[in-house]
Amino acid sequence: MEYNTEREQLIIPEYGRHVQTMINHASGITDKVEQQKCVDAIIAFMGQMNPHLRDVKEFTHKLWDHLHIMSDFKLEIESPYKKPAIEKLEERPEKMTYPGNKIKFSYYGNTVQTMIDSAIKMEGDQKEILTGMIANQMKKSYILFNESSVDNNMIRLHLKQMSNNQLILASDFEFIRSASVRQGSGSSVKKTNSKKKNYKKNYKQ
Repeated sequence: MEYNTEREQLIIPEYGRHVQTMINHASGITDKVEQQKCVDAIIAFMGQMNPHLRDVKEFTHKLWDHLHIMSDFKLEIESPYKKPAIEKLEERPEKMTYPGNKIKFSYYGNTVQTMIDSAIKMEGDQKEILTGMIANQMKKSYILFNESSVDNNMIRLHLKQMSNNQLILASDFEFIRSASVRQGSGSSVKKTNSKKKNYKKNYKQ
C-alpha cells in the first residue's frame, strides 16, 4: 500500500491527486491535437468542482493559470489567456509596516485622535463646534467602555491631554446626557433580546 506522504507533493492540493495525474499525463502527450483535447477535458473537469463559477470569466482564467502552474509550465497549448509569468509567482509581497500610533486612551480609539488633530488646525466657530462634537463622542465612547459612571470633568481633562492643551471646551459647554447614551445602547440590547425570544417562540411552534 502506498501512502500519500510517500508520493510526490501536490503543487496545488485543492484539486487533488487525480487532477495532478491527468495534467502530468497531458504533459507527456506528443500529438498536439490530442494534447489540446486532453487539456480542454481537464479544464472542464476542474470547473466541475465549482459548477456555479465555471462560466465566470475570472474563474476560468484562474483555472488556466492553475493548469500551467501544476504542469510546471511545460504545456505549450492554445489557451484563451496568456500564460502567467514565472517571475510574478516568485515575487514576494512587500513587508507591511504596522501603524505606530500611540493612543493615550485606547477606549477613545484612533478616530477621535484624528478628529482632534483636525480640530487643532481649525479656527473660529468651526473649531469650537468640532471640539464640542469630539467631547460628546469621547463621552459616548467612555460610557461604552465603563457603564458604571462618567465624569464630564474627566472628559475635559482627557481632551486637553490628547490635544496637548490646544483644545479647551467653553465653561458653559453642555455635554450630552449620560442617560440618553445608555438608553440608546440599551435599546439595541432590548431589540437583540426580543429577536431571541421571537426565535424561541417560533421554534417551539
